[in-house]
Formats: sequence, C-alpha cells, structure tokens
Amino acid sequence: MWVVVVGNSYKPVERLLVLFSLIYFAYPVSAILARPNWNAAFHDTFVPRVSKSSDYLIMIVGLIGTTITPWMQFYLQASIVEKGIGKKQYSLCRWDVIIGCIITDVVAFFIVLACAATLYVSGYRNISDAADAAVALRPLAGQFAYLLFAVGLVNAALLSAAILPLATSYNICEGLGFESGVNKRFSEAPVFYWLYTLLIGVGAGVVLIPKLPLFKVILASQVVNGVLLPFLLVFMLILINRSESMGTYRNTKFQNVIAWGTSAIIIVLTVAMVWTSAMGQ
Repeated sequence: MWVVVVGNSYKPVERLLVLFSLIYFAYPVSAILARPNWNAAFHDTFVPRVSKSSDYLIMIVGLIGTTITPWMQFYLQASIVEKGIGKKQYSLCRWDVIIGCIITDVVAFFIVLACAATLYVSGYRNISDAADAAVALRPLAGQFAYLLFAVGLVNAALLSAAILPLATSYNICEGLGFESGVNKRFSEAPVFYWLYTLLIGVGAGVVLIPKLPLFKVILASQVVNGVLLPFLLVFMLILINRSESMGTYRNTKFQNVIAWGTSAIIIVLTVAMVWTSAMGQ
C-alpha cells in the first residue's frame, strides 16, 4: 500500500481504492440469501429497542464513530483540494459525497443483517476472531465463505492503510504549514510522506503484538472516534456558518437543524455512555 500511494499520483490511487471497495457488495447478496425476517429487520431498524446498559451505549457510540468518523472529515476536504475541485465541479462533488454516504449506510445495514441472519441465529453472540465473523458470508459463498471474508478483511486493511494515515498526514501538514499531497513527489513533500510511512509502520507493529485482542481494539478505536466527533462537528458548524468565510455556501436553516441536532444527540449518548460505564451499569 505504501508503494501504491507513494509511487503514484492521486487519481490512480483513488480508482484503485474504489475498485477494492466493490467487494463489500458481497454482504447484501449474503444477507438476501440468508432469508432473514424482513419485517423484524425493518421494524428493529426504524423502531429500535433502546437499552440503558453501558454495553449497549458503547456499541451505539462505536457504530456512530465508525460511520461519521473524524478522520473522514479531514480526508474529504483534503481530497477535494488534491483533485482541484472548483466552483464548477462543486455540485457534482456534493452528489459524490451524498451518494457515497447513502451507499455506505445501505451496505452497513446489510452487513448487520447478514450477521444477524447467520451468526446470531446460530448462537455466535460474542465474535472473538475472524473465523467466527466469516460465517456471515456462508449463504453466499458456502464453503468458500472464509476465503471471501479473508479477501474482504485484507481489502479493509488496505483501505485503512491508505486512507487513515493519509488523513492524519494531510491534517498535520496543513495545520503546520508543510507541503502535502499524493500528487507531489517524496522530495517535494518529505514531511507528509515520512509521516505517512511512520503511521503505516506503527500500525503494522501494533497489529503484530502477540495475543492482542484485535476485535476489542477495533471497537475501542471506533468508540474513541464517536467520543471525539462532537468536538470536530461543533467547530466545523461554526466555520460553515461564517458568512465572511463561506459566503453563499453557508449552511441553510434546515442543514443546521440536522447538523446541530446530530451533534447534540452524539454528545448526549457519549455523556450517557461515560456515566453508565463509571457507575457500572
């Protein structure tokens, strides 16, 4: 992944990542083939059973953190700058983001549904390793479910190894005034590329720690994302509503209601999670 990012310009890297992401459409097929209870699935999606337990709130905050991630906000704006998006392309760029968000949530819904219709009904209530999780793809892939899941897992790792370190590198270099961008050569943006290299190396080193509970680490990282998200969203919303900075591109009243409402809900959930965890509930 390091060679792909460092040795290419932005467009080839972006196209390769889009190609990799297509494998996640295996989950909708697997969910449909598993023949779930569709009435229960849609009912529990839109009328969820709420719990006050700390485990439930931790999972909800983690789910939000993995869907509206802080690093995504940084990567999105950096990629738009990298591609040279101007006012003429702005409308198409917005639709790119909107459609991408919809596809992401639809695929996430089917991942949950595929796991519920296979793992949960079979008694897999606590996934501890990748072999357990692979069962979710058995209706689609049969005996090759483990292979398909392994490919998907490698794919997720490749996407993460490319995008997350890039988001951090973009953010730090832009904040400190260093040159950044995949379109630049290593000699033109040394701090950017060395930081990207360090992040990949540290990430690989952590994963190689013996007996590290990787599934718990993944969940913990997403919970941290969910906790940090309100801080980022509040500053973004303050910025997006400044007329001297944004001009005609300021948020509308409807957009502010949605955005501030979302931020408030996340803050309440985070406070509730911390409180119930501290009280041992």
